[in-house]
Amino acid sequence: MARSRVPRSLLWLFHATTTSARFALDSVSFGHQAQLSPNGRALPGWSLSGDNHQVQLLSDRIILTPPYPGNARGAAWTDETVPSEEWTADLLFRASGQDMGTGNLNIWYTKDKSQIGTNSVYTVDSFDGLVLVIDQYGGTGGKIRGFLNDGTQNFKAHSSLESLAFGHCDYSYRNLGRPSNIRISNRNGLSVFVDDKECFRTDRVTLPSGYHFGLTAATADNPDSFEVSKFTVSSSSPSQPQHLNHPAARSGLPPTLERLDRFPGSPEAVPDKPADEIKSQEDQFADLHNRLQGMTHQVANIFGEFDILQRKIEEKHEALMHALPSTAGGSASSGSDQQVQFRDNSAAIDEIRRKMEGMERVLQHIQRDLEGKDYKEHINGLQMAVDGLNGGLTEHLPDTVARLIHASAPRMGMFVFVVLAFQVMLVGAYVVYKRRRDRMPKKYL
Repeated sequence: MARSRVPRSLLWLFHATTTSARFALDSVSFGHQAQLSPNGRALPGWSLSGDNHQVQLLSDRIILTPPYPGNARGAAWTDETVPSEEWTADLLFRASGQDMGTGNLNIWYTKDKSQIGTNSVYTVDSFDGLVLVIDQYGGTGGKIRGFLNDGTQNFKAHSSLESLAFGHCDYSYRNLGRPSNIRISNRNGLSVFVDDKECFRTDRVTLPSGYHFGLTAATADNPDSFEVSKFTVSSSSPSQPQHLNHPAARSGLPPTLERLDRFPGSPEAVPDKPADEIKSQEDQFADLHNRLQGMTHQVANIFGEFDILQRKIEEKHEALMHALPSTAGGSASSGSDQQVQFRDNSAAIDEIRRKMEGMERVLQHIQRDLEGKDYKEHINGLQMAVDGLNGGLTEHLPDTVARLIHASAPRMGMFVFVVLAFQVMLVGAYVVYKRRRDRMPKKYL
C-alpha cells in the first residue's frame, strides 16, 4: 500500500523536527550569538543596574558583582516579556572568590520586575512569580532552592524563609574553573537541571506567559564574583517579528495554511500541532510536506526582501549620481576657482613634503654622528676630573677645617686675663668698703 512506502528518512526528519526543534527567543536572550553587545555599551533587550558598583559588560560575559568591593549588588532584566507558555531557560554562570567568600545569585521569572530591582530573595518584599536562588545556605558548599510567590508573602519579613522552598538540591558552584549550566524547563510542569543532571521537578507548577526574566546577585564583606556568559530562552514555536503580524494572518483562511500576503507567492505558515495529534503516516507525511513547502516559500520571501533592498540601493545610487553634477558643475569661474584651490593645496602638500624630507636628513645626520664618533676619551677625561676633585677634597679638607676652627676659637690668655681682672676688681671694692666702714663714727649706747 502507498502508506507503507513512506521513506524512513522522511519519518525520522519529521520526528526530529516535531520533538526536538527549539527556537531561541532573541528578545529575552543573550550570549547565543557572536557577541553580547554591538557597541560595548548596552546589552540589547536587557537593562543593567547595580548598587555600590556598575555592572561590567564585556565582549563575552557580564559581571554582576565584582571581586572587589564587597556589599555590592547587580541586576539584569529583560525589556520584553516571554510570549510563550512553554519555554526552556539555560544559564551559564561562574562564581569565584576567596575561601570564605559569600554571595548569592537569583534567577527571577516575575510579573512585575519593578518590585525586585537589585534585591535578592532575602531582601525582596513581595513578588509574583518564581525565583531560583544559588548560595551557600546552611553552611553547605552550595545549594539551589526554588521559591514561588503569588504576591501575598513578604519574604523580607518572613521568619522562616527556608520553609517556603518547594524544591532544592546541593551543588558546589564556587571556584570550579569552568562555567556551570542551569536549565529551567516549563513544559509539563517545572523542572530544574544542573550540568545536565536533574536537581528537582514538580508537575504541580506551571508558569504563565507574559512574565519578565531577571538575574540579580548580591555579596557581603567577603564578596564572590558572579559572571554570566549566556542566558537563552527557547521555545517550541518561533517568535515572529512584528512586521509579520499582517491582517491577512488573522483572516479566515484555512487553519492548515495561513497566508501572509507580503509578496506574490507569499510564505505559508503551518500552525504548530502536538505530536500526539498526528498519528497516521499519511498525516505525518502531509504535515512534513506542508512544512517543507513553507520553508521553500520562506526562502522565496527572503529573496523578495533582497530584491526590495537592491532596488532601494539602486535608487539611492541614482539620486546620488544626479546630485553630483549640480555640486561639481557650475560656471567657468567656479571651475577656475576650484583649479586654483587645487593648485594651492598641491603646493602646500609639496612644501610639507620638503620639510619632512629635511627633518629626515637632519635625523639621519645626528644618527650617523652618534654611531660614528667615539666618546671614550671624553668619558675618561671626565672620570679623571672627578677623581682629581675627589682627591683634592680628601687631602686638603681636614687641614682647612682645622685652621678654620683654630682661627674661630676664643684665646685662652684673654680668658685668664679677664678672670684675674674681675678678681682684682672684687678685692679692690672690698678694701674700699672696709676702709669707709672703719672711718664712720661709732655710736655707743
